[in-house]
Amino acid sequence: MTTSENKRQLVIIGGAEDKDGDSQILREFVRRAGSTRANIVIMTAATELPRDVGENYIRVFERLGAEKVRIVDTETREDAASSTALEAIAKATGIFFTGGDQARITSILKDTELDRAIHQRYGEGIVIGGTSAGAAVMPDKMIVEGDSETNPRPEIVDMGPGLGFLPGVVIDQHFSERGRLGRLITALVREPAVLGFGIDENTAMVVTDSQIEIIGQGSVTVVDDSEATYNNLDEILRDEALAVCGAKLHILPHGFKFDLKTRKPILSNGVAADNAVPVGAGNA
Repeated sequence: MTTSENKRQLVIIGGAEDKDGDSQILREFVRRAGSTRANIVIMTAATELPRDVGENYIRVFERLGAEKVRIVDTETREDAASSTALEAIAKATGIFFTGGDQARITSILKDTELDRAIHQRYGEGIVIGGTSAGAAVMPDKMIVEGDSETNPRPEIVDMGPGLGFLPGVVIDQHFSERGRLGRLITALVREPAVLGFGIDENTAMVVTDSQIEIIGQGSVTVVDDSEATYNNLDEILRDEALAVCGAKLHILPHGFKFDLKTRKPILSNGVAADNAVPVGAGNA
């Protein structure tokens, strides 16, 4: 298979995914990584308990039938030049970033030899997955930290560089459970991006090239700022309320899809949302 034929694949999880039951989301990751021939590398840079967290994922992935699973733990940037780590990435069919602190991932990995190797393999078509902090790092600009359960204000979100697997968007996780709509909208307005994705727990957006499919128990909230008519970001102080007019909101549960190129949802029956029967039609 040539590089031009390879599909870019991401499994971006909102955190707290099922690890003990059917494990639908992690099952999909293993399937995309090669099923029973999967060679999975678990990246534990985000956590201060790499052995405990990593071994938990080893247990799940082996239960689901992966052929080989190993941990690559990078505690320092020097570790990101390890020949052992680079060899593991070269042989991997799937790379999975655990939860923890997303700032640890970027401070240790970004712009290192290991980071470049992971991006090269991603371009070659292997699947990249991440949960919680591992989901936050997927865009080129990520939410480092921020306040939940509050209205949008410039001060409630700190942004930083992500790993850039899905550029031009903003991603937030543990979304409905922690009331993070305000901080997602704030991050979206502050950054040069037009799409924000809020992923619920035990829910994932599975990206293949430019199409996203939602799987799992919850929903993905999509905020589309591309046709917004107004915001007051340049007129307010950091602790003042942010106004946004004309943005679109989509709530997409399991089975629904979203096209990144057209910025349009696709219903679970495969019909584009623009072609669906209008709400209330036929109920006169």
